[in-house]
Amino acid sequence: MDHPMPSGRRTIVLPTIDHGDVTLPEPSWCAGHTHHDPQSARADLMHAGPTVDCTHLGTTLFSAEIVQSPYAQPGPPHLGGRTPGVSVHPLGKTLTPAGLYSLAARLDSYADQLRDLADRLTAIHAGEGQ
Repeated sequence: MDHPMPSGRRTIVLPTIDHGDVTLPEPSWCAGHTHHDPQSARADLMHAGPTVDCTHLGTTLFSAEIVQSPYAQPGPPHLGGRTPGVSVHPLGKTLTPAGLYSLAARLDSYADQLRDLADRLTAIHAGEGQ
């Protein structure tokens, strides 16, 4: 259930197995908690934004979403945590803005490699280079 806070920000109350009902400030980018499991521990509570999928020929190649786990234990930044990041699947890492730009640059480079392969395959189909 959503509740307005005096500042105009919204909150959400989520049941947990170890701390009972936990009231969380809801970030404006959060897409909701429809998949929340009441058997979750407080440390596992997570805000997640809308998913951005890269799908080709009916197969999802990548999915990404902004995430934040406000009660997460300190750990490696690529595993997510209290600071919002972007969770990328199947990479299985949560990226900072710099990490996300780096991934995008690598995907741009990979797209160029795929275009090169397409050019080579086109030449092969045309009977060249066999």
